[in-house]
Amino acid sequence: MKRIAVAVAVTAAALLFAVVAFAQPHPFTFEDMMAIRRIGAPQVSPDGKWIAYDASTIDLNANVRRSAIYLIPSSGGISKQISDGTKQDEGPAWSPDGKTIAYVSNRDGGAKQVWLYDVATGQSRKISDLEGGAGTIKWAPDGSAVLLVSDIYPDCGVDPACIKNKTVAEAATPTKIHVATSLLYRHWTAWQSPTRTHVLYYPLSGSNVRDLTPGVFDAPPFSLGGGDEFDISPDGREVVYARNTDAHPELSTNSDLFLVPVTGGEAKRVTTRQGADTSPKYSPDGRWIAWRSQATPAYESDLFELWLYDRTNGKTTRLMPQFDNWVDSFTWAPDSKSIYFLAPLKASEAIYQVPIGGGEPRLLMKSGSADALTVSRDGKTVYYDTSSLMSPTDIFALTKITGGARGVKLTHDNDALLSSIAMGATQDQWYTGAAGAQIQALMVLPPGFDRAKKYPAVVLIHGGPQGAWEDAWSYRWNPQMYAARGYVVFMPNPRGSTGYGQQFVREISGDWGGKAYTDIMNGVDVLAAMPFVDGNRLGAAGASYGGYMIDWILGHTDRFKVLVSHAGVYDLRSEYGVTEELWFPEFEFGGAPWEKPDVYAKWSPDNYVMNFKTPTLVSQGEIDFRVPVNQGLELFTALQRRGVPSKLIVFPDEGHFILKPQNAKFFYKTVLDWIDQWLKPQG
Repeated sequence: MKRIAVAVAVTAAALLFAVVAFAQPHPFTFEDMMAIRRIGAPQVSPDGKWIAYDASTIDLNANVRRSAIYLIPSSGGISKQISDGTKQDEGPAWSPDGKTIAYVSNRDGGAKQVWLYDVATGQSRKISDLEGGAGTIKWAPDGSAVLLVSDIYPDCGVDPACIKNKTVAEAATPTKIHVATSLLYRHWTAWQSPTRTHVLYYPLSGSNVRDLTPGVFDAPPFSLGGGDEFDISPDGREVVYARNTDAHPELSTNSDLFLVPVTGGEAKRVTTRQGADTSPKYSPDGRWIAWRSQATPAYESDLFELWLYDRTNGKTTRLMPQFDNWVDSFTWAPDSKSIYFLAPLKASEAIYQVPIGGGEPRLLMKSGSADALTVSRDGKTVYYDTSSLMSPTDIFALTKITGGARGVKLTHDNDALLSSIAMGATQDQWYTGAAGAQIQALMVLPPGFDRAKKYPAVVLIHGGPQGAWEDAWSYRWNPQMYAARGYVVFMPNPRGSTGYGQQFVREISGDWGGKAYTDIMNGVDVLAAMPFVDGNRLGAAGASYGGYMIDWILGHTDRFKVLVSHAGVYDLRSEYGVTEELWFPEFEFGGAPWEKPDVYAKWSPDNYVMNFKTPTLVSQGEIDFRVPVNQGLELFTALQRRGVPSKLIVFPDEGHFILKPQNAKFFYKTVLDWIDQWLKPQG
């Protein structure tokens, strides 16, 4: 009996140990990343009691993304799914009376259409059937209609017979041939189609649909506005929208704001600056329109300023003329006396408030990276998304308190999953870059980090080049994936990075491989000297401009044992001839290659091919029209002919970003295995 009791005790102890061991957090995996519910922007109900949001999940086996609409009490609590969720239900918008939530869905196949969810009954019904689909819904103030974005044949408008004739004729064409007589003939991942994006006024009855932005131009325009480029006045009589009417869209960022009666008619242009004017929003009292504006023509990375248009006298005013970081997005306070906005602040995306009567902006929150601001009608609470390098997006509430502010986490959709994962800790590292500039790098350490050990390290280089690594969650370049493999991850913000003032942003133009390269390599020196880093086992990876910098590194240093270049610009001259938004290279390098041949030659990585030695993985999307596939193919050919160990992966169904779940899985595994091959001792 005693032996049995001992055996039982030993077995129980073993089982307990097994349970405890099983419960121990594990390093982050790709499957973990795909299992995270991806939370969208909060939309607070008119009575302030509820928040609607969309959230996506990835079905890795089916290789699809599904999304649904959820409700959660504005004070926090259990979220409730209220839409089908079998395909993609997105973009919830509350009706003015709070009884209905409009959203777009493709649940019945085809393009996304407008659906209405009745809060009282819990039932949804579809109200639109537009050939060009529907997106970005906004309610008319009286609740009788919605405004939406749809792709329209300019010569058809919303005439069903005309649209049917067009689509039938296109379907019957025996050949699918691209013919171009002007630029811009393709963009991002698609060739230019006969349709244009327009804003429609769509009554809930489905009758008397109106095209408010007729013509051959896109409205909203295809870039620089962030997807929120129109609004309806509080009295429901007028719509403001952004549109670029320049004859050469491939050379122009010059979108302007236009006003049009909601009944339709002649539009009035109200801005005349030569840069981008976009993201307009009416004040709740109807007097003002605020928008984001850039001063410099054809410079997509110019300072985004906050401007006001006074509807009573037509005068325009720039708010915060001394503010030196981009205004990324904003929303009005309910009393129309101030504006809340988001702006980069070093490696954070911070929340500010500024009075419209003048004065300095007040910093409210700078922890992590905020997004998607909205304010309760009583003005007491700001709701927003936020994430960090260690935490995916959640919805938070910021309650203003005398002497400070605090953010309260409302959603807990991923808490259980995240509790089972050992994330790598993060830290900042400041150091001196080119010309004495102070450079910030973010670092992610391996889970279970031991300062007494020596770790290999990977340097991640961000794209843009006007962009930044922020304390924010990412699915495309997630540093936790590298840290989980046992790497110290180093993410520098060199010249061109946002959040450090516009002069810092501007200094990369015309100097792609200059100060930015020094900024990065000075950081590599600091990294290699850290006592827990093995300076002889360093790798680097980057995409877009980050890929360019990898290609530049190939010809300028042997510091790294392995490199990864995704969608990297390799030959600046051939890139100019195949990319689409020509304003970008012409601004960055001062003109076309035949106008500035010396500048293009100086900064083109292909001119340094004789120095290539480092093993390099080259990755491309075959339908990437931003940095087309020829760039990666040319680089791989050069590496192979030079006898440099190299590998090429091309995704036939991807553009500039690798987005499809199974493709992303292959990408991460291939990249990490390639880095392991050269940085970890082979057994």
